[in-house]
Amino acid sequence: MFVARKLLDLLPGLAFIAAVILGLQQLSEAGLINRALFPPPSVIGSTVLDLLRNGDVAGPLGDTVVLFLAGFLLASLVAAVLGIAMGVSPRVNDLLNPLVEAIRPLPKAALVPVLILFLGLGAPMKITAVALAALFPVLINTVQGVRGVDPVLVATGRTFGRSRLAITLGIVVPASVPFILAGMRVALGLALLMTILSEMLAGTGGLGALVLENQRAFRIRQMYAWLVILAVLGLAINGAMLLAERRLAPWLEKFR
Repeated sequence: MFVARKLLDLLPGLAFIAAVILGLQQLSEAGLINRALFPPPSVIGSTVLDLLRNGDVAGPLGDTVVLFLAGFLLASLVAAVLGIAMGVSPRVNDLLNPLVEAIRPLPKAALVPVLILFLGLGAPMKITAVALAALFPVLINTVQGVRGVDPVLVATGRTFGRSRLAITLGIVVPASVPFILAGMRVALGLALLMTILSEMLAGTGGLGALVLENQRAFRIRQMYAWLVILAVLGLAINGAMLLAERRLAPWLEKFR
């Protein structure tokens, strides 16, 4: 029932995407779009199928997914722990907040050259870059979620003689889960963006390196095909996050 309802909700958006693709196909066939720079969607689609049939997708896609998950999950774990500590303890907040506010506004892409100097072009640099991109949305949301917990719930826990740690784990953390998940959804796009960017800068492995390689070699069809695969990956990651939200915080469904 849930799956059927979600599919019905997706129909308008899918219909709009189909209309855009059809429109681009017609414009290309009419000669209104330079086919050398933007091949017709049908050509791009056939190129994607060729890549899938030849088995060329699994390796680069796996490299990108592993890099994304490593950086994103590391950032989410660190940000959730630090956010809870900063939200619960004013001393921890006073200690870390100046550093957080100094680094947070920096474009994380600007830190990649620094990371390359210290970590080289390998996996540690890429994972660190992805983690930095995803860290702050989760951290800020977690702090706000902890501070927004109903004081009555905390007071009730104290009335029943619960320790500070028990109140944090049993009351504050569960009440903050929607905020943590919201921060993680925001961080998804930033983490995937930094994953592709770090692969492009490193020039090795993953979808980002392939997109840049095909652009430099002027293999336009292949470049767009990899971009389509990347877009599908983004949709799949977002869908997985929605499923995780439904499992971890099922009460949020009624607010959508």
